[in-house]
Amino acid sequence: MTRVKICGITNSEDAKFASDNEADAVGLVFYPPSPRCVTIKQALTVLSTLPPFTSSVALFVDAQRQEIEQVLEQVPIDLIQFHGDEPEAFCASFNRPYIKAVRMKEGLDLYAVENRYASARGLLLDTYKKGVPGGTGETFNWDKVPHDLTLPIILAGGLVAENIAQAIKQVKPYAVDVSGGVEVSKGKKDQQKIIQFMRNAKYAEE
Repeated sequence: MTRVKICGITNSEDAKFASDNEADAVGLVFYPPSPRCVTIKQALTVLSTLPPFTSSVALFVDAQRQEIEQVLEQVPIDLIQFHGDEPEAFCASFNRPYIKAVRMKEGLDLYAVENRYASARGLLLDTYKKGVPGGTGETFNWDKVPHDLTLPIILAGGLVAENIAQAIKQVKPYAVDVSGGVEVSKGKKDQQKIIQFMRNAKYAEE
């Protein structure tokens, strides 16, 4: 079964709705330039509504060690998502499992990336757009994803209810990650879009 992470959650209502509709994980953005960025206080409110077995993921983009440690000390985070140019040793140094986001640039060698981040729990593949670390709302060429990578693949980038079934059938990822594709506005989720996305993601494997 393909897991689903709904990222960019900013309020407890959206978190609860996501988990009630079988999302496996919710993502909290700790990247100040993002319109979906949350404070520690907001993050605690969001996570207070989550049931057991729904994972919490903290997203950072080239953050300072002190910033990351401050979040981890105060917020019950299960997994870290590094979305910048963080080296492997840095990612692995927080005593917490992590996934590494990879922007699918032309000519990128995913096998080399996998070797470089061997300590990661998975690679999150996102669309490359110059100057934008993620959340582009655009897909990339899914044919570029090899089917023989060792690390689990989390597919992101421009996923919506209308293309999620095809994405899962074609890429066969361990998980998918959606943010803008289930929003009514940046940082506010659309309940109907979540329902449709989850339904189509599950339908893809029937």
